[in-house]
Amino acid sequence: MQLMEANTLTVSIETAVAVTDRSRSTWWRHLSEGKVTRVTDDARGRAMLAWADVAPEISVPMDADELALVLRADAGESEAQNELGQIFLHADKFKLALYWLRLAAGKNNADAMQWLAHCYVSGKGVPKDDYLGVMWLAKAAALGHVLAQGQMRGLLRQSCSMTD
Repeated sequence: MQLMEANTLTVSIETAVAVTDRSRSTWWRHLSEGKVTRVTDDARGRAMLAWADVAPEISVPMDADELALVLRADAGESEAQNELGQIFLHADKFKLALYWLRLAAGKNNADAMQWLAHCYVSGKGVPKDDYLGVMWLAKAAALGHVLAQGQMRGLLRQSCSMTD
C-alpha cells in the first residue's frame, strides 16, 4: 500500500490482476486509454494504480475489512494474503485464490500451505494431485499447523492399517 499526495491509496498492477477477473494486458490497456490512474512506482519498482480505480472491479463482494485485506496483502503481509486466498477460494475464484495462497505459502504461512494441500487433494483450481497435496500438508505440519498435523497423523494411521 502506498499513499499519493492527496492521501489516496494505491495498489500494484499485480494486485489489480489478482483481485479482479481482468488480465494484466487489460489493466495496461486501461492505463494507456486513461481509464485508470497510474501513480508513481513503489520502492520495489512496481507499477501502482489508484485504489479507487481498482476496488470497484474486485470480482467478489467484499466488506470494508476485506477490502483492507487487499491493501495489506499488496504490501506483502502473508496473513492477509492467506485470508484473501481463502476468500477467493470460498467464492470459487480458484485462480485468484491460488495466487494469494502461493504468495503466503512462499513466506512460510502454514495455514496457506494447508489450504494449498486441500486444493491439490480436491483438484480445486489445479489438477488433482495427492502427492503435491501431501507435500503441502507435510510442510504445514512441520511448521506446527495443528490441523495439518492431525491430518498427517490420520494419513499415517490409514497407511499403517493398510499394511497390517
